[in-house]
Amino acid sequence: MTGTGAVEPAGAPAGPREADGAAEIAGTSAAEIAGSVRSLIERGRLGAGDALPPVRTLADRLGVNRNTATAAYRQLRDAGLVVASGRGGTRVAAPTEVAREGFASPAADLCDVGNGNPDPALIPSPEDALGAVLGRPVLYGAPVIDPDLAAWARDWLSADLAAADIRISVTNGAADALERLLSGSLSRGDAVAIEDPGFLTGIHTIRVGGFEAVGVAVDDEGLTPGGLRAALEAGARAVICTPRAQNPTGASVSHERARALRAVLADYPYALVIEDDHFSLLSRRPFRSIVPAGHRRFALVRSVSKFLGPDMSLALVASDPHTAERLGLRLRPGTAWVSHLLQRLSLALLTDHEALADVERAGEHYAARNRAFCDRLAEHGIVCEPGDGLNVWVPVREPSVETAARLREAGWLVRAGDDFRSGDAPPAGRSTAASTSASDAAANGAALVGHIRVTAHLLNDTDQTALAAAIAG
Repeated sequence: MTGTGAVEPAGAPAGPREADGAAEIAGTSAAEIAGSVRSLIERGRLGAGDALPPVRTLADRLGVNRNTATAAYRQLRDAGLVVASGRGGTRVAAPTEVAREGFASPAADLCDVGNGNPDPALIPSPEDALGAVLGRPVLYGAPVIDPDLAAWARDWLSADLAAADIRISVTNGAADALERLLSGSLSRGDAVAIEDPGFLTGIHTIRVGGFEAVGVAVDDEGLTPGGLRAALEAGARAVICTPRAQNPTGASVSHERARALRAVLADYPYALVIEDDHFSLLSRRPFRSIVPAGHRRFALVRSVSKFLGPDMSLALVASDPHTAERLGLRLRPGTAWVSHLLQRLSLALLTDHEALADVERAGEHYAARNRAFCDRLAEHGIVCEPGDGLNVWVPVREPSVETAARLREAGWLVRAGDDFRSGDAPPAGRSTAASTSASDAAANGAALVGHIRVTAHLLNDTDQTALAAAIAG
């Protein structure tokens, strides 16, 4: 069993043959035994995948109570050093590598339409604004967030929240915000409800943080209320939601869905609700918060990466006072902060009429190009909605990994829907990693097996037509 908090039962049958280095495990207390295993891993005597002795065997060998051996293995599991898999025994954990957003194995002969990047030609130039924000050195002891940016952000973010008392924080991008929010409010092993399929960075953050991902199905209107309630009833202490331009599906939360989700969350006022509004100024859909009025733990995160460029690496966060305090534990004057130069530069662009006009044109461009690609797919009998965001979520009739492999042979690099899975097994009632909505299945007239994600806005008309034909083939 992985991620459930369970360890190998004391009376479990013998597992696989233990590694040679396991014979060197020593100690008489749980802490000593766990420390011994840790040392063997660090010295290379135990490696990823190596089997440790069953609890009963280890306890008899060391002359300790079985509960002591069980506690030692639990400490190692909580530290992410071992995994327990029932009859499969306890093994040394291997680093879990997940697919990364904006990255694929380099291949000069492939057209990369899986990277999820914005168009660099549509990002406003910082050249003129940069000169105006230089010349003001920031020293130790200065405020963590630039006062002018804080005032602007408060007006921008508070308009979309029902809370009266919010605090503004700034982080090094959305990924940094997610990591700080989860690590500051949760303990290793805690469950986090996340969209399934979901954002690659969110999945990665949960895994490397040692949290348990609980997938919640996504349909045309966003998170499903039944799935969210099931996750919370199962013990999820935090929820990560993308209210619009959900990555990878492009779904946006409808008015009715937002109301239903708020009704579910009202029964769990201390569950941390993180809304990742990554597309914000580029979105063609309204923002609808799922945070109920009076909710005790929440955070609205808006990064500038999609419209001012990923290298700006800045996100603004509006949260309740308690969450803000936990978020800012490592963002202190004199120790660590987000560059004030980046803060002032972001504010200069966010308040510049020409830059904002560029952002608006970019948003219209992405929507138009995605719609054009869906029209080309429709010519081949493949019906899908463009949704909102940088990508198109295309239904396919074969497993997504197989489809992606065949398209790679044809010269196209797309993202397989399986990359966006938040769990290890398909949710009940669903045949694949990617959710298949009723509207998708009905429109395409056949059972759909999965999806692929395509960054179609990067292609001109000719290339869009070629890719649509390749997918249909």
